[in-house]
Amino acid sequence: MSAAPAPGGPDIAAWPPLDQVTAAHGPALLDWAADTSPERPRVCLVRGARGSGKSRLLAWFLMGSPAHPRTVVHAAVLAEGLISDAAAWDVGRQLGYGPLSPARLLDRLLVDRRPLLLLVADLHRAGRGPADGPLARPAALVRDLLRPLLELPETRAVIEVDNAELFDDGAAGLPVETIDLGGAALGPVDEPARIDLATQLPRTADGRPLWDRAPEDVRARALDQALLADDSGPAVRALITDPGFLLHGSPVSLAACLADDRIPAPPGLRQTWRLAAPLLSDTELPAADRAALLHTAALGASPTLARYLLPLAEAHPLTGVWTRPGAPVTALAQLPGMDGQLLAADPLGDLAVLDPSTGRSAGPAPVPPASTARPQGIAARHERSLLLLTDAGSLRPTGDDAGADFGRLATHHGRAALDAPDATPTALGQCPDGATTVVGDAQGAVHVWQLKDPQATPHSRALHPAPVSAVACLTFADAGRTLVTSAGMDGTVRLWETAADPLPTPIAQRRALVTALAAAHTPDGPVLAVAWNDATLDLWDLAGSRLRSVPLLLPAAALAFSPGPRLTIGGPDGAYALALDPARLWN
Repeated sequence: MSAAPAPGGPDIAAWPPLDQVTAAHGPALLDWAADTSPERPRVCLVRGARGSGKSRLLAWFLMGSPAHPRTVVHAAVLAEGLISDAAAWDVGRQLGYGPLSPARLLDRLLVDRRPLLLLVADLHRAGRGPADGPLARPAALVRDLLRPLLELPETRAVIEVDNAELFDDGAAGLPVETIDLGGAALGPVDEPARIDLATQLPRTADGRPLWDRAPEDVRARALDQALLADDSGPAVRALITDPGFLLHGSPVSLAACLADDRIPAPPGLRQTWRLAAPLLSDTELPAADRAALLHTAALGASPTLARYLLPLAEAHPLTGVWTRPGAPVTALAQLPGMDGQLLAADPLGDLAVLDPSTGRSAGPAPVPPASTARPQGIAARHERSLLLLTDAGSLRPTGDDAGADFGRLATHHGRAALDAPDATPTALGQCPDGATTVVGDAQGAVHVWQLKDPQATPHSRALHPAPVSAVACLTFADAGRTLVTSAGMDGTVRLWETAADPLPTPIAQRRALVTALAAAHTPDGPVLAVAWNDATLDLWDLAGSRLRSVPLLLPAAALAFSPGPRLTIGGPDGAYALALDPARLWN
């Protein structure tokens, strides 16, 4: 028996019209959803035989859920054919995090402590890959994702099943409430019609498959069908070695197949797919973006695949140059007067010079080590004069003139932070010419230093109502102007030409956070790069106010431009570089 309706609960009249099923069971579902008291189970199972109306009840609830604050569904997962990773990618996107692995999704939710109501349809149909493989059964999705999510006290879920044993009482301390629609079993589920690749897959005159022209059903099911064959090896290998199928086939089916170590795969393909699959699983991603992403991912592990994909990738205005997964980067800066070479910091605080065309180390930084500092930002006046923003929020000069320009700057902000902790530096940037340094702080202010003037004090403005997360700047020598870009923890990006007032409104505002900024002059005008924590990279044409958004292959903690132009992206999972074609970037 259901508990009494929660006070101030939802009005069923605000939901779509009732039919026989929703009239019988809708009130019980709304009563459960609206009651967030600790005594109420946080899992509601909707069970019943096939054809009993389970899916109709869930669809009715989902359509009306925004009608009341306690019934809002934050993420809806269609579990049929999904594995744990794919479900986590989907949930991460819907929550505004971008596609995350199950472990990283849990980490984000632990930090955010946000209320979360999940709707999971057809849990009993979850699973993919070889029938005897580790990911083929729904229990894997329960074990690897749903149970850990539901162990978070802020998470609740309404789940459609045909077998309550998937969430039996007492397991992992998760009691459930069940809405049973009953109904007689309708017999086995009809198997989908067999795919005949000989007749259903378009081919070129010389017999090469044209996966981009294949029907959606063929692309989605070809690998699943091959895995079920008695002698599956040749058919499976033909698919996972076909670059066209890797681009246009089912990313989830490929991920499940490659997760089974018993299936032979070309060298580097598993590593490449782990990197690219979360982004390729976005069904809205254009084919050109898919080719460019997969090519960039392959550069770090599968050179053969990268060569096959290069002609397609070069048709994109952003083409991968190199990829170094597993080489984490916490900060990047272009070294003025060093032919575009970059300075990179790693999590241990070591500094190295990077060749922007290969990503390889060109040697240690030409400055003495900065004690135990772990840089989160770098400004370089020249190759032997650096300013580091440490993970403790202090500015630390190092190099030849540590006691001069950068020393004066660091002393100023150190004293300000002692007087007011909100003035602690949180972001550091440098104009490409090395003559202007920008500091953002925890109270949302931005400070611009002109290093050519030894007597200068910073030109400061309060630009954000929250701490500054990233800064960048460009100088326009012919006009004597400096353009500053800043991002705040309020999700805004602002522009400020220092000779005038800042723009009254942000140029961007999203329910995400900017993790890095970089700006550069290109032959086609100035460009601003903005990395967000939902795996999105925005490129702005600052002269024409045009925008191009692409997915980030790796999380970004730092961005740096170099001649070419090239954009290097570094973060906790490694680094990669993209060659930009500005003339085509805005088309």
